[in-house]
Amino acid sequence: MNGDSPIIRMTKQRKIILDALSKVKTHPTADDLYYMVRDKMAKISLGTVYRNLELLSDAGIIQKINVGGTQKRFDADTSSHPHVRCQECGKVADLDVSFNTDFESEAQQSTDYRITGHSLEFRGVCPGCQKVEDNQ
Repeated sequence: MNGDSPIIRMTKQRKIILDALSKVKTHPTADDLYYMVRDKMAKISLGTVYRNLELLSDAGIIQKINVGGTQKRFDADTSSHPHVRCQECGKVADLDVSFNTDFESEAQQSTDYRITGHSLEFRGVCPGCQKVEDNQ
């Protein structure tokens, strides 16, 4: 979390959303999380899930992933790490690669902008979509 992150109260709804997100590595959308948390809190609304995901993200408790042209996805892992997105079905996964450079420091040295963060996304075709392509 950075110094500009708001402090938020951990309500029952936020805890249920955070617990559900922490149990998966699929980088779900708000809609996905809505269906996941309805088992624990039947009366929760989709709007409540959206608002709380934004608040949790703004507070630095979760990571919001803006992937090219698709719904926002969410990740309980707030560390700086790259993602890979299937260009066929939109599935997003963590990419376990190491980089021997500090992108933010290099970017800061090359611009007058004040660099506050970065995201790195790779695109490809997931194994499931590769199988579909191979069978066509």
